[in-house]
Amino acid sequence: MKLKQALEEKRFVVTAEIQPPVGGEPEELIRKFELVRGRVDGLTVPELEIEGVVADTIRTCKLLKQNRFDAIYQTATREKNRLQIQKDLLRAHETGVENLLVFTEDYRLTGDSLQEMMFFHVDSGKFSSVLAHLGEGRTIDGRDLPRKAEFTFGSGIESKWGKNVPELEMKEMEEMTMKGTGYFLTTPVFDVGLFEKFMKRANTFGVPIIAEVMILRTAGMGQFLNRHLRSGMVPDWIIRKLAKAPDRQRASREVFAAIVSGLKDLCQGIHIITIGAEDKLRYYLDAARLKKL
Repeated sequence: MKLKQALEEKRFVVTAEIQPPVGGEPEELIRKFELVRGRVDGLTVPELEIEGVVADTIRTCKLLKQNRFDAIYQTATREKNRLQIQKDLLRAHETGVENLLVFTEDYRLTGDSLQEMMFFHVDSGKFSSVLAHLGEGRTIDGRDLPRKAEFTFGSGIESKWGKNVPELEMKEMEEMTMKGTGYFLTTPVFDVGLFEKFMKRANTFGVPIIAEVMILRTAGMGQFLNRHLRSGMVPDWIIRKLAKAPDRQRASREVFAAIVSGLKDLCQGIHIITIGAEDKLRYYLDAARLKKL
């Protein structure tokens, strides 16, 4: 079943991220995901550049399609003009990609200033205008295309959980809802209780929300996130459990399963960040009782 159909049928969807290799071949990485074929609704491939070397994201998407996975091309509109966005989307469409995950607000500053809102609106407008033209079968300069390039697109959002959700984030979600986004993808969720408070506000948009869930294998990974991304991002109980467990792999799967269990009644799916645990993903799906074959 394709991602679009799963969303429309209001199923609890499961997607995961696959990092395109930089300077290497993606075939070996894709083989690792063969172990979960039929258990995920889509695999997201982000654009990636390391030390000036750019990974071939769209080629990886093409190989996923050839291996019977529903590929999701993840792109950001930062530092791209309309012509570059159009070029990338047309290339993705030519390889058979039907799904997009788009980050339009990922370069704004923190806060609720008018300046930030202007940046966001210009950025989202730039993307949506290109998407509208391609969906009508023409380029932004009016040339006819051989066929319409239509996509199901999701919008990445960055939000703080809890009762004090910044108003700017709600305005961004409202803006993307008006532009026809098919779903929202959140930042990583570790505290389900705080996420529930966010969902009470976000549900008003009537758009499916997919929660990002990160596989933590060690206490050190949680401490790193708290130190370098956001203080308190990973709750103390998770770090303690991973640090004290005699079987850390089992503890990691239990933490994952507990988070997913809490999310099943709150949102319409999860997006899994494996962080190098691609070959172990099936065990985490088993622990959370997700899509058994």
